[in-house]
Amino acid sequence: MWCKKCNRETNLEKCELCGSVTEQNTPLVIYWCDDCKVPIIKSAGEIDKDICPSCKRTTAYLCADLRPVFPEERLLVEILQGKPLSYINDSVWAVNNRYYVNGKPIAITTKFYKKISPKSIRDQLNEFRVKNRSTYFDENIKIFVKVNKTRLNYIIDEAHSFIKETVKPYARECIVISFSGGKDSTVTADLTVKALSDPSLVHIFGNTTLEFPLTIEYTDRYREANPKAIFKTAINREQEFYNMCEDIGPPARMLRWCCSMFKTGPITRVLNSMYRDKDILTFYGIRKCESVNRSKYNRIEDNAESIKIQKQIVASPIFLWKDIDIWLYIMGEKVDFNEAYRLGYDRVGCWCCPNNNERAQFLSQIYMPEEYDKWYDFLVSFAKRIGKPDPDEYIDTGKWKARQGGNGLEAAQDIKIRFTNCTTEDNAKVYQLNKPIDDGFIELFIPFGRIAPELGRKLINETIVADLKTGVPILSIQPFAQEGYEYSVKVKTMNVAKHDDLQRMVGYQIKKYNACRRCLKCESLCRFGAINIIGGDYHINEAKCKRCKMCVTSKYLEGGCLMEKYLKTKG
Repeated sequence: MWCKKCNRETNLEKCELCGSVTEQNTPLVIYWCDDCKVPIIKSAGEIDKDICPSCKRTTAYLCADLRPVFPEERLLVEILQGKPLSYINDSVWAVNNRYYVNGKPIAITTKFYKKISPKSIRDQLNEFRVKNRSTYFDENIKIFVKVNKTRLNYIIDEAHSFIKETVKPYARECIVISFSGGKDSTVTADLTVKALSDPSLVHIFGNTTLEFPLTIEYTDRYREANPKAIFKTAINREQEFYNMCEDIGPPARMLRWCCSMFKTGPITRVLNSMYRDKDILTFYGIRKCESVNRSKYNRIEDNAESIKIQKQIVASPIFLWKDIDIWLYIMGEKVDFNEAYRLGYDRVGCWCCPNNNERAQFLSQIYMPEEYDKWYDFLVSFAKRIGKPDPDEYIDTGKWKARQGGNGLEAAQDIKIRFTNCTTEDNAKVYQLNKPIDDGFIELFIPFGRIAPELGRKLINETIVADLKTGVPILSIQPFAQEGYEYSVKVKTMNVAKHDDLQRMVGYQIKKYNACRRCLKCESLCRFGAINIIGGDYHINEAKCKRCKMCVTSKYLEGGCLMEKYLKTKG
């Protein structure tokens, strides 16, 4: 067992030094039994790990992780190879683009995706669908579950213990399940409900509006099958994905603005409406092996830099599980799941996510041709607009996924903080705005102290911000006429030790005013629910704001505004 807090190994389920719940950290390996025709999950240090627990015959090492290939995907693989139904009575498994037929590897590389047109593949899938029986597959899965029963029992017991221990400090109504419709969140939900024997737990589904149709169908089935669950759907009805892509460019691997705008932001709103100032515990389907970033998380995470929604503590019962563990649980516990996995998708987030691999894009050409063509046409149009010499090549090679910043976009001008130093007053700057000052602009200064218009000089329409504890003025804000600036404001810092630090944070708020795209990141960042987008405008509730200054700290929000990351340009 491993304590991540103390960074040390221990034999106990709870660290004897800090009391933290420890994690099972033994690497897994997968062996193949040629007699039973199934993969066997073993711990790397296990004695007799090369012996099949069922038939007792010697097995051979296969790989580090694996997933089942359902009959629907198997037929697709057969069509790509030009031999439909040839593996119908074989045990077929896969990891990434490597498939195993009866334990023997075959590679389906990207060249296979280009050999046959998507339409031809669809025609053949329709032709052979009637004959594509699942009899052998179903029996093979039963053997797989039976052979790996010890592993299944262990991961269930360990996850249940973790869940029961983790929820102890929380009221039952403050426990939430994050439900995405994917396999990991499905397993997490099933584990949590069963561990706590509570079918009425809160589930929150973040509908990004970019979900697979099969994901929506599955979430509907889940709600029907779990009528006692409090099932909330979080959705951003104020923004439209393609409109945002036109404005700030399509999401890219390092520029996934869509997550904040269409997922974490709407979920934050639901949590704020339900819990207000209460602390909540959210069970997530996060797994360590999914990515480099997730490998750095803790199984119970409360680090403000790691958590996207600050109202919650995040816990993951399946943090150390592999793909094959997930499928062992689903098959062994007979859990309903999203049928997109049957088609060959290994992830079912947003169907057009830039993190999707080539196989996922290929599958979307087959199963979602209209949406795929619409997205492809937009990407080509975008590439032309930003001046790419060969738009099709830019899209087909996936270079659009690697783009960074707002080069070629008019919106990129909004994040540039333009100012001049006032020539008549020390510690005063005149900032350019792209719209007139209004009440919403003044609200942006609430995190610095109390808005005190009564202390300002009425003749020049001055607003004072006073230190909350001492009442001493620290900021002076006044509309200002500046040559070359259609709209501008003068902000002066007063009675502070570090004028530059305060002006830098002022600049962040100016940037928000000019560049806000209602991405909802600031709503998610504020654990007190003080920040809201209302009627399309950014608002801060003075009564709720605790002046923690997270929203104006670059550690939590680079450049003071999420648009800084997405729209900055070279030079």
